[in-house]
Amino acid sequence: MQREDLGSLFGRITRRLYVAEEPLLRAHGLSMWGYGVLTHLAKEPGINQLGLATAIGYDKSRLIALLDGLVEDGLVVREQDPADRRNRLVRLTPAGEARLVAVRAEIRAMEEELLGEFSAAERRSLIGMLTRLAD
Repeated sequence: MQREDLGSLFGRITRRLYVAEEPLLRAHGLSMWGYGVLTHLAKEPGINQLGLATAIGYDKSRLIALLDGLVEDGLVVREQDPADRRNRLVRLTPAGEARLVAVRAEIRAMEEELLGEFSAAERRSLIGMLTRLAD
């Protein structure tokens, strides 16, 4: 029997992870996209809205509504870019940082359970290879 194509394998893995993560995110008042915004802002605080949409692969025309909800929840702030008044820079608030830490801890626990049959070395190797492939 031939091995399954990578696209098919990753599709199945993605669906499995989505099913496992979605209730965790919802319990913290986040969508998958909202979590993506918080995660990216933790890596790149003060990015402009267009750069954020591009970085997370989200439709720029829909980003404003997503950010409005995160602002309303007190998780992010938008500030005028001092270098270009037409741009808005987006940053996590302390509440956004705390929410991200909390939900990430639950996601990591779920991942540990999912990867439970792998040794620590296999886990490190898998994460390393996936990171290289994603980059």
